[in-house]
Amino acid sequence: MNPKDIDSEKAEQQSEPEKPPRDISVTAFSLCFSIFLYSLDTTVVAASIVTDFDALSNLAWINVGFLLGGTAFTMIWGQVYGQFNSKWVYLSNVLLFEAGSALCGAAPNMNAHIVGRVICGIGGSGLYSGVFTLIAQTTTMAERPLYISWTGLTWGIGIVLGPVVGGAFNQSYLGWRWAFYINLFIGALCAPVWFLLLPSKDPRPGIPTRVKLRELDYAGMVLLVGSLICLTFAINFGGVTYPWNSGTTIGLLVTFAVLLALLAIQQIRTILVTLPRRLVPVQLARQPIMLVLFICTSASSAVFIPIFFVPLLFQLTRGDTGLDAGVRLLPLIITLVFAIAVNGALMARFGYYMPWYLGGGILCVVGGALMYTSTSSTGIGTTSDNTTTTPAAAIYGYTVLIGLGVGSWIQASFSVAQAKAEPANVPAAIGLMTLAQFLGITTGMAIASSVFLNLAQQKVVDILGGGGGGGEGGVSRHEVEVAIMFAGSSSGGGLAGQTEEVRKMVVGAIVQSIGSTYVLVVTAGAMVAVLSLFMKRERLFISATAGGG
Repeated sequence: MNPKDIDSEKAEQQSEPEKPPRDISVTAFSLCFSIFLYSLDTTVVAASIVTDFDALSNLAWINVGFLLGGTAFTMIWGQVYGQFNSKWVYLSNVLLFEAGSALCGAAPNMNAHIVGRVICGIGGSGLYSGVFTLIAQTTTMAERPLYISWTGLTWGIGIVLGPVVGGAFNQSYLGWRWAFYINLFIGALCAPVWFLLLPSKDPRPGIPTRVKLRELDYAGMVLLVGSLICLTFAINFGGVTYPWNSGTTIGLLVTFAVLLALLAIQQIRTILVTLPRRLVPVQLARQPIMLVLFICTSASSAVFIPIFFVPLLFQLTRGDTGLDAGVRLLPLIITLVFAIAVNGALMARFGYYMPWYLGGGILCVVGGALMYTSTSSTGIGTTSDNTTTTPAAAIYGYTVLIGLGVGSWIQASFSVAQAKAEPANVPAAIGLMTLAQFLGITTGMAIASSVFLNLAQQKVVDILGGGGGGGEGGVSRHEVEVAIMFAGSSSGGGLAGQTEEVRKMVVGAIVQSIGSTYVLVVTAGAMVAVLSLFMKRERLFISATAGGG
């Protein structure tokens, strides 16, 4: 063993916690409650929110606003956790998340609801980053994959219960707003546990708070947040609110590119920031494996496409209630949770990581391709009872493949990145992987929603006639949106005045539009499978050493 490896091992051993296993387990278990809160809020949204506010064009923003807040602030929280006491930063994010939930529940219109979702996303990303930071502070390298898999398991349970909770409240006399108010009660119950059990560790003891605040990379924060906002706005507005070739859309894309270039220059040249306090961990770019892990982690957005569109598919085409549509996700989520748990346990035991990416990517490609062909082929349509010709059991089976595939790698990169980074770079590695996950989900969902809305509106306009502008003999944009929202309802909604044949054609067009989003799932799986070939066939986590890779 060379001197560098010996020094790295000593540094890691010095940073290893000395708490007994039972205390570590209790601490990790308590942290999982916040992951549950965060994941529950990811899918708890009931479709009736869109219909109550009559805002189909803002459909994407219910989820994208939540993810945008998380993505824009992920690296910021990573730097804050590296400067201040992790326990108090974590608890501050709990309060922020709860405030956003309260606003979502009390929102008088869609705009206020979206603002609440953004606040929840900001606080939720702080919780998410904090969990990995606190786990790194309380576990050994060899234990870490197992405890990180706990977070994935809890996340999956929250994802499962989200649609069910949202649908149940929507059908009850309480209404969908209580799907958000419930977060306040869960947070209040868990707060004493977090307060008593979480370790209080200052990463820079003895440094005054004013010095820590002064050393934060504010220039990098502004440039990063601004660039991500412009990118997300462009993807969501393009082709929906504004044409892709409009000045607004082009201006947003150009601004994104300019801000991203300025961020790169600012980080590389350390402008208005010192080298150790840069927002973006540029030093990790010297390790090719980190770039591979970043791309693979961003591809985890593949699983959110069926999570979002499978319930929508059944609601629009079969008239499912919110609760029934949420239950349709159970096969996908159960297998996703199972794959995450097995991945964490076996990686901790045997140490190999490359096969999980290869096998998971292949399964994701197969599942995504089957979903695409079953809903986007020219032969798909509706039966006489207004249901899709693809059996529900087949859709469940295809989504199971996606769940098994993505579950094989969605949390693995957090463990691999920490094992491949030098001890001093572990917080930066956690932040980088968290950014990759949020960025992939945010852009992936924005693109998928844009594809769906653009195709669905175009197809429905062609079927109903007119150019969507409400001219003579045509239909207005609002009428098209209403037709899409209520296509599967028994009353017919916006299609009440149309013939049965026209209604069936509209439903078939919506199904085809949803199917087109699965091209992104296939692309993500293929990307992960190919990149896995550039990973080393090696064992990690066995000796709990850290080194470059």
